[in-house]
This record gives sequence, structure tokens and C-alpha cells, in this order.
Amino acid sequence: MKLRRAYTPHETLVGPARARLELWRIFAGGMIIVATAMLLSSLASFLMWFVLQPTGDALDDAMMGQTPLSLLVLLGGFIFLTLGTGVAVRLLHARGLASVLGPRQAVIRDFRRVFLALVTLGIVVALLPPYGMGAPLTANLPPLTWLMLLPVSLLALLIQTSAEEIVFRGYLQQQLAARFCSPVIWVGVPSALFAFGHYVPVEAGDNALLVAIWAGVFGALMADLTARAGNLGPAIGVHFANNLSAIVLVSLPDSLSGLSLYTIDIDISDPDTLHSWMPIDFAMMILMWLAARLAIRR
Repeated sequence: MKLRRAYTPHETLVGPARARLELWRIFAGGMIIVATAMLLSSLASFLMWFVLQPTGDALDDAMMGQTPLSLLVLLGGFIFLTLGTGVAVRLLHARGLASVLGPRQAVIRDFRRVFLALVTLGIVVALLPPYGMGAPLTANLPPLTWLMLLPVSLLALLIQTSAEEIVFRGYLQQQLAARFCSPVIWVGVPSALFAFGHYVPVEAGDNALLVAIWAGVFGALMADLTARAGNLGPAIGVHFANNLSAIVLVSLPDSLSGLSLYTIDIDISDPDTLHSWMPIDFAMMILMWLAARLAIRR
């Protein structure tokens, strides 16, 4: 009962989804989103390859987002998920994309509050002991180049993080919540799909399942924030802050490093290395969720 009261604001998002809540529409909507994103991404990739014509190592670097331009293209390409969602909700549910995000002013307000709270949390954690944990940082982009790229890096990152939230904590969560009362379904199903999307054995090796579990828990916590706030602002804020740290500030050296100021030499496919880092990552994720909850308390 207490949880139900806490989730009362969720009705702001779920209400518009009730007009057309048949399960077949959700499945068809998912297919439209995926098909639109794949089609437009393939076209964009073809145009980029045609213009740049990368070969050999340059092609490998571009595929892994190890150059600024390639990573900007990869992140910016997530806008096709947003466009696909807009098409799906319009065609199948007679609603606009804005209804998936929630009231505009609330989205902006809660995003700002959560992001500032997480910046404060990050500063506090950095200032507290113990110091010098983990592998040393390696300079990646020259500071001046990084600063010049920062505005467009932040825009691309906002496109990427908001697109994932619009699909998983937006469209899927709302349409499932309109059809099913239990949070086990409308939190669990999108979170499981989000986890599956982060299951990448090619990169993470035997650790792929652990990484996917981390993503699934992250998705569930973002679903909780969305239901408590009645808009996607908090979830986008947490996702944006998390990826800002992992992609723009300090990234892994082998992938998605094209825009980062530093890299950290961690092999996510090494079980010993990841098992020592994962408890820290899980703890930080919980702290970010709690900070976001405090930030959106009315």
C-alpha cells in the first residue's frame, strides 16, 4: 500500500497509455521501434563509411567508438530509437511522444535537480578516503580538444541516454503498466530487456552475465524513479550522469573512448578484475538512486 501511494505520480504517464493497451500493440510497437532504428542507423552508417571510407585499424577504431567522430555518430544514432518510439506511439496508441516523457517543465526540473545532486555526490565521494583506488588513469584526449568537444559530447550523450529511457522506462513501462497492475511486470519486463541489451559476451567474456545483471538492476531503479516522479526527468538525469562519468570523463581504453579525457586500464573480460570493481559499481549505483530520490522529494 505504501509503495502504491509512492507510485501515484506514475498515473500521469500511464493514463495516456490506457486508451489503447492491447498486448499486440506493445509487441508491434517494439517491432516498429527496432525496425526504424535499424533502418535509419544502417543508412547513417553507410553514409559515414561512404564519406570517410575507413579501412584496417581505422575501421576497427570507428566500429568501437575510439575516435571522437565515430563515437559522436554512435551516440547520436540513438536518436533513431526516439524517432521510432514517436512513430510507434502515434500509429498504434494515438498519443504523442511528449506523453511518453511527461510534463515538459517537470522533466526539465527533475532532470536538473537529480543531475546537480549527483554532481554533488560525485564530488563528495572523490574527496572522501580511501584515495588512489584502482588502476591509474591515462591521459586520452588533449584537455583543450576535450573542452572544445565537450558541448557536442554532452548533446550526443543526452540523445543516447534519453533515447534508452524513452524506450524502456517510457514506452514499454507505461504500456505494460496500463495493461498490468503489478510492478513485477511493468518494472521487471523492461528491466530484463534492458539487461539483455547489455549482454555482450564478445566484449565482457565470462563476465557478460554480471554486466547484464548490473544493467537489469539499474533499469529497475530507474523504473522506480520514473514511477515516483511521474516523468522521465530523474531517470534521464541518473543515466546521463552515469554515462558522463563512464564515457566523457573516464572510459575503458578498448571501446567508447573517443570522447573521454582519461582512460582506465581495466579488462572487463577478466573475472578477477571485474569482481573487485563490481561491488563498488553496485554501491555507487545505489547511492545515485538514493540521491535522486532525495532530489525529487516534493
